[in-house]
Parts: sequence; structure tokens; C-alpha cells
Amino acid sequence: MKPSRIIVIISSLTLLISLTACSTDGGAPSDGPKGEGNQITGGNLSTQYVEVSAEAGLAPTISSPSGTPPATLVTEDVIIGSGKVASPDSTLTVHYTLMAWSTGEIVESSWSGQPAQFPLSGVILGWQQGIPGMAVGGRRLLVIPPDLGYGEAGGGPIGANETLIFVVDLIDVA
Repeated sequence: MKPSRIIVIISSLTLLISLTACSTDGGAPSDGPKGEGNQITGGNLSTQYVEVSAEAGLAPTISSPSGTPPATLVTEDVIIGSGKVASPDSTLTVHYTLMAWSTGEIVESSWSGQPAQFPLSGVILGWQQGIPGMAVGGRRLLVIPPDLGYGEAGGGPIGANETLIFVVDLIDVA
């Protein structure tokens, strides 16, 4: 075999190996399982935890969770945005829906009124860790364990040691 042919074969194999290692998730942060078991069906994102509607501009529907809640933060992009990207020091304008894992009930939602606006640095750790990297126009599912939410104390309508399910639509980033 000619040396030039060997170089072409080795180069082709190297390129093939490099391409198979590339990510296709757009760099979206996720501490939860991606791909396997998660799929968009009929306009919804189906995960091992809940199903979330993917209709932009409309309040999301969230199925009741089942099974054991995750022990770590789970983030899943339901809709991938294409606008400005949130960073840890951003001020956000969002619509959100909050469901309590233990009851499967919606506890709070901004969709019945105006979008909420606040600095990302001023909210619970689950948001501080789960929102950076999200782009305006996106919808993200956050499943937040108690230690990154309201913990043992709870807060308002949130019970002690509650796992939180948020669906967040990012409207603007400043």
C-alpha cells in the first residue's frame, strides 16, 4: 500500500472519530439524563419525570410526576431559544409555572398575569445553576431537589423538603 493512501485512511478515521465525539445538544446545560427516554412527541417533551407541552407563547401543561424524585438538578430544554443567552449576573424576564413533586399540583404560575422580572443572583440555587446558558425564546424544565430549592424550611405554599418542578419561558435578558 502506498504511503499516501495510508495517510488518507488514517486522516479519514481520525475525522470520523472526532465527529462522533461532537455534541448535538447546543451546549445546553443538563445535569439530568439527555437523549434516551426523552423525546418530543405531539409537541410535548417527554422525560422520565414529567411530560411538558412545547407550544411557544402558551402556558405549559405539565403531567404529574411519578416515581422517586431525582437527587440532583435536572434541566431539559423543551424549546431551544435563539435570542440573548442568560448568564449568572443577568436580570431575567420570564413566565414560569411551579409544580410541587409530592402533590403534582401547580403551586404558582406567572401566566395568569404579567411576566416576572428579577436578577438571577437573587433566586434559589436551582435557578442559579439551571438557567445560565438558556436563550431568549426558550422553554426549560427544571427539576430542583430540596437542597437547591427551599430546603427544610419550605416557603409560602412550598412544603419542607419539596422537590420543585419549574417550567420556565425566557422572555428577555438584561
